[in-house]
Formats: sequence, structure tokens, C-alpha cells
Amino acid sequence: MSTSAGEAKSKLIERVKELAYLYSPNELFTLASGRQSPHFFDMKPVMMDPGCAHLLGVLIHSEIENLGAVDAVGGLELGAVPLTGIAIAKAGKGSTLRGFMVRKEPKGRGGRKTGNPPGIEGSTIQSGDRVVLLEDVTTTGGSALKAAIRLSDMGCDVAACITILDRQEGGAEAFESAGVNLVPLLVRSDITGE
Repeated sequence: MSTSAGEAKSKLIERVKELAYLYSPNELFTLASGRQSPHFFDMKPVMMDPGCAHLLGVLIHSEIENLGAVDAVGGLELGAVPLTGIAIAKAGKGSTLRGFMVRKEPKGRGGRKTGNPPGIEGSTIQSGDRVVLLEDVTTTGGSALKAAIRLSDMGCDVAACITILDRQEGGAEAFESAGVNLVPLLVRSDITGE
């Protein structure tokens, strides 16, 4: 029995509330962006849970189907790495969808076999490839947009960035300004009710 995108979203909301969300109005969390917030989301337990990985795979592929032909999926380490594995596994045997990761700092070792520039690892990514970025949580969009620029500079068409959760704190606007569509599977208000 297959899971519909609607069912997957509903189940994922409950699992994110259970596994990933903390609320502390009196002691604010400092986010990777440097901002402070009473809301904290750690998607690693969600991405590493088998049931949630299935739900994420269903939702990611539903969005990829809406985007049309896509050659590769991936994004910035660390959050995009498990998502890329989930997306590739869900694509299944016989799929031509490739996966990649973008290192924050090139190590100098990766890419030798694939011909990718330093810092782009995994499958070979070529000029003309239509790629989708993956991200676990989007606040300002800064990190994923750096990856988008690197891929665009390589000649790739960045079709979209699919994120598990948009915190609704300016990321969508930043992506729009950069000409990249941000596609959230969930938004903060789905979890917090605000």
C-alpha cells in the first residue's frame, strides 16, 4: 500500500513535533544564522528515523515530479546528505537521478574520479544538469543559496530548493530574490500552529 503525499505530510507533521521541535520562550535558542528564536528544529532525528525517511521520500519525490525532469539532487553538508540518500533510495533501481553534496569547505580529495570541482562530491555534475537542492531547515536561506551559486557558476540549472521545514523567517524571500524557487515540505506554522 502506497502513502499519498497528503498522508505523508500529515504524519510528518506529527513526527516532527515529537522528534525535532523544542519551544523555549524564556531561554531563546541561537540558530546557525546567528538569530535567536524560541523555536528550535533539529531534523537529524527525523531524517534518521526509518518511518520518517519513507515520508520524506514520498514528499520529496512528489515535489520533484511537479518540477519536471531533474538530473540530480543534493546540497550543502550536513543536512542535505541524509536527504540526498533518502531521495536517491526512493527513486529506486533503474532511476537516472543522481546525488551530490556540496562541502562548506573543499577538502581537495573529492571529485577526482567524477571530474567535479573541489567541494562538489558524489555523482558527476555537469554544465546543463537540472538540479534540485535539498535542505533540512531553512531560516534565511544563506547556506543553500551559496550552494545554488556554486552550481549555477558550473552551468547547472537550479530548478528549486526543497526543504523539510521553512521557519518562515525570510528564507523564501531570499530564494525568490535569487531566482530560485523554495519548496517547503512543511512550514513552521504547521508545527507551532502560529
